[in-house]
Amino acid sequence: MEQRLRKNKMRMTRQRQVILEVLRKHNTHPTADEIYAMVRRRLPRISLGTVYRNLEILSDLGEIQTLELSGHQKRFDGNPNKHYHIRCVGCGRVDDVPLAPMAQLENQLYGSTVYTIIGHRLEFTGLCPECSRKEQLRRQDASHLA
Repeated sequence: MEQRLRKNKMRMTRQRQVILEVLRKHNTHPTADEIYAMVRRRLPRISLGTVYRNLEILSDLGEIQTLELSGHQKRFDGNPNKHYHIRCVGCGRVDDVPLAPMAQLENQLYGSTVYTIIGHRLEFTGLCPECSRKEQLRRQDASHLA
């Protein structure tokens, strides 16, 4: 990473290092505001703008992923490797999916489209365990009232 920063005439600032550490420590795929709140515990004088700017730089360098999931607020992932996510439609929680990326999906498109394929994003949606439990209780309550 240091080489990529130097190549782009940047350096590893304290703020950038703390943001990266916080993001890699928390696998919750936080929003920029959530990252800002966590980073402020260690760097109380950091600004929200600094967090946003550094998240963009880290994403451009390939050190993190920016997740733009179905029209929701951007989230960030400290794992830069290709992988899929599942989003709870109840509460918005995002988790990694234990499924290897499917390169054959892209290969199948070659020759069947005029697009040059550069990658793909696949998002699964569902209910997290907590929201599933709440939905099940709601249905049980509704059936008792009927």
